Amino acid sequence: MIVRSTTRRYNIFAPALLLLAALLALPEAESYAQAPAGAQKVQMQGSKFVIARLKYEGGGDWYNDPSSELNMLRFLQQHSGVDVDVRTEEFVEVGSEKLFSYPFAFMTGHGSIRLTERERQNLRAYLENGGFLYVDDDYGFDKPFRREIGKVFPDKELVELPFSHGIYHVHFPFPNGLPKIHEHDKKPPQGFGMFHEGRLVLFYSYESNLADGWADPDVHKDPEEVRRRALQMGMNIIVWALTQ
Repeated sequence: MIVRSTTRRYNIFAPALLLLAALLALPEAESYAQAPAGAQKVQMQGSKFVIARLKYEGGGDWYNDPSSELNMLRFLQQHSGVDVDVRTEEFVEVGSEKLFSYPFAFMTGHGSIRLTERERQNLRAYLENGGFLYVDDDYGFDKPFRREIGKVFPDKELVELPFSHGIYHVHFPFPNGLPKIHEHDKKPPQGFGMFHEGRLVLFYSYESNLADGWADPDVHKDPEEVRRRALQMGMNIIVWALTQ
């Protein structure tokens, strides 16, 4: 059964300058949430925004489409003026303390994923203390991912976000939700979220292949309009994650 959230409608005409100011203020913040005593806080290192791709075991290709994040960062910089670092990809192991240096993490792949107990605890602590994770099903990733995230958060559910949710409207309007980038099983794209204390801490795109549209043009040969929509939705996810 799919559970739908009841999130209020977001004003898609929020001033662009307010958005930019919020993003530019991120490096100044010491943390993005108050951590419980003894827990590590998520704290951005340096003055430039980067995306951390999560490395995992289990057989899935966590490393596929390596150009995706850098292209997404360039698009973010072009359309917001946010200072980003596009010199190299950032790969971080799920169980590493280094994860807490990145407010935004990304996970994708085909096939399986298996997390150790340490990795599950680390990921949960990261998300509960200010971090955000975007997961893109690149086909064949759905069942293994749902199994593992259910072990990370046995007390929470992935809920399908309504099209009125702010993540679809915060910068670029997507009145019908996630764009369809690649077709596999003739299913509609769906966006799912997981919340902690009212904050969206994880966004999961299913049957969309959104991050494929971020890759270099010669990788998937997608039309320019398809790539543009993928990058626009990606920017919405980042903006929502950092300013909600």
